[in-house]
Amino acid sequence: MRAARPRFGAFNQGGVPTIACFNRGSTPLGVDFDALIAAMQAFVDRCVMPVWGTPARLVKSKGYVKGAWAMVFLDNADQPGALAYHDLTPDGLPQSKVFVKTTLDNHDLASHELVEMLVDPAINIMTTGPDPKVMYAYESADPVEQLSFKVDGIPMTDFVYPAYFEVFHKAGSVRFDQMKKVNRPFQILSGGYQIIFKNGKWSQIFASASKKKRFGREDRRGHRSEQRMRAARNKLWRADKTKIERLERRI
Repeated sequence: MRAARPRFGAFNQGGVPTIACFNRGSTPLGVDFDALIAAMQAFVDRCVMPVWGTPARLVKSKGYVKGAWAMVFLDNADQPGALAYHDLTPDGLPQSKVFVKTTLDNHDLASHELVEMLVDPAINIMTTGPDPKVMYAYESADPVEQLSFKVDGIPMTDFVYPAYFEVFHKAGSVRFDQMKKVNRPFQILSGGYQIIFKNGKWSQIFASASKKKRFGREDRRGHRSEQRMRAARNKLWRADKTKIERLERRI
């Protein structure tokens, strides 16, 4: 039987996506899952949607929901079945994976993945910037990922505003991020980074040598930085539910 052709994720303009949130990991989250989903909903409603125009409805589920986007929580990329979740939902819709053991070391648990999925669900938006020979990925949390603020008592990531990607703005002239820490377009704060495309290759630029070193030690399997390279080749794959179920039964 011929394998299904991979396809891009898509955002149905004019619609409000439902995002099914489900936990397949065993690592304690450090917060009640229902409270986390409620706080992320407030994060979207109060902070992200007014700026980016990207509403969403988050729901707790036991697995994929037909017609819905997804946010799946996993221990790490080595968890049985983790890599079979691939890039998209079984319906070919946007999906975020939260690797709990990794993200617990950061300031927020899942909002980083959430805001980036809402801003660029197909993982294919790029723009020109300060270097005319470089294309800059539309990743809204990476440049400020070290910073967080609380929503209903739960840390949420800082994120950049649309003006961040508009190089013509003068320093200090408009608001560039939620926490008002960025002063100019394309500024990368300490602990942050930016994905770029230059000379036919994907790479990253970092605000500090220490961040570059930490990034180099990270397991990037299943992360958006890896998915972006596949999206550029139209090779985003749907989750394989049969394989996931078979591998998870072995646990």
